[in-house]
Amino acid sequence: MHRLRRAEVGQALSTCAPKDTSKVVALRKLDQRAKLPAMVCAYSLGIIAALVLGVGMCLTMGVVGDGSGAAFGTGIAIGIVGLVGVCVNYPLYQRLIARGKERYAADIVRLAREISAE
Repeated sequence: MHRLRRAEVGQALSTCAPKDTSKVVALRKLDQRAKLPAMVCAYSLGIIAALVLGVGMCLTMGVVGDGSGAAFGTGIAIGIVGLVGVCVNYPLYQRLIARGKERYAADIVRLAREISAE
């Protein structure tokens, strides 16, 4: 019973105590802040482009539509748009990561030097 109370006290203390705001945590947050916009954009564009590519494939193979030549041509065009989106996704991600690192580079380097000096 005594151990259970200690566990409850420890759990209450960990949830109510102020969070650790050390320099390492600040460095991690800066790193996440630099990468988050690029990741959100990459995932969003990747999902949308894959879905567009899939719709184009379905039209081309006759799964959706009447299977006519017009549906086939439309499917090819939509599929190419999806392929372009998929191909552009990774270079765009790299460019956005570089921009985020550039934006927060001074703060990240400063914090890293302070941490390494301790």
